[in-house]
Amino acid sequence: MNTNYWSVDKFVDNLENYPQIQQAADFLAKNEVVAFPTETVYGLGGNAKEDLAVEKIFAAKGRPSDNPLIIHIAEQSQLTDFVTEISAKSQLLMDRFWPGPLTIIFPLKKGFISKKATAGLETVGVRMPDHPVALAVLKASGLPIAAPSANRSGKPSPTTALHVKEDLDGRIAGIVDGGPTGVGVESTVIDCTTEIPVILRPGGVTKEQLEAVVGEVHVDPALSDEKEAPKAPGMKYRHYAPDAPLYLVDGTREEIQKRINEQRGEGKKVGVLTTKENETFYDADFIFACGERGRLETVAHSIYEALRSFNKQNIDLIYSEMFPNEGVGNAIMNRLMKAAGQRVIKG
Repeated sequence: MNTNYWSVDKFVDNLENYPQIQQAADFLAKNEVVAFPTETVYGLGGNAKEDLAVEKIFAAKGRPSDNPLIIHIAEQSQLTDFVTEISAKSQLLMDRFWPGPLTIIFPLKKGFISKKATAGLETVGVRMPDHPVALAVLKASGLPIAAPSANRSGKPSPTTALHVKEDLDGRIAGIVDGGPTGVGVESTVIDCTTEIPVILRPGGVTKEQLEAVVGEVHVDPALSDEKEAPKAPGMKYRHYAPDAPLYLVDGTREEIQKRINEQRGEGKKVGVLTTKENETFYDADFIFACGERGRLETVAHSIYEALRSFNKQNIDLIYSEMFPNEGVGNAIMNRLMKAAGQRVIKG
């Protein structure tokens, strides 16, 4: 398959000046799949109403079909087509965080969205992205668009069009290049079908921000339980993994350096994932500083770039520092734990 490539100014002012947007939308209307930027990561979009388009998303990614997809919309009014109820708390969250990096789980109205997109569940996850290019594509298509991250399943999510091309060139109809994404980690997923909303995936909106709007919010204890059918993407299967095995080290810099020395003594090439505060401390074969520990939002922005960067260095294994499990740190640690396959070394 020939993959079309369209470069678009991030700040789309009107569709007349960007025929590329309409070209991408036309492909979506023909049940082809197209990658486009959002404020979190690049998404791989397809017509959420049609089984054929959804099947092409799963095929391009190599993604298990029991992993539901998030539906992206450009207008809140689209919800009435496929959602049976919008609770008061859902509305408060939409008013505060849409457009933005928040996916809300609603009860599903059957018959409009492809069952393959929802993995046969009775609920559906929906969000409105806060990115001019994404919104322009969605509006031009006039469709609800199912869009997981635009990468091969299990690999680090893409934050640039080049990342998408590396993973999916020749496998999808097109890539809309709107520049690097902003937040860097996927949206927070919150289930509002329960009396007390439940976070199913930490992301760009923190638990503290959610509670400031709707009061008490729970965090699903089954986030890492692979026995349950996932209600949201990211709850099942290994994700975000670099090619080399990744280990999180719950210990000091000195303890990490000791392990680096031991592995290098055995002839292995070792990488370290750290922050700007600590990058000059380590002696390793490749060091990536993904932002500042004192500003965790910068770490979130660079985490996938960091994981991808190790693939180009022929590294044998990677050690990563741990991060505070609070605020956006929850999302960072969630992604790192999945990328490491839950491998944590104590001290």
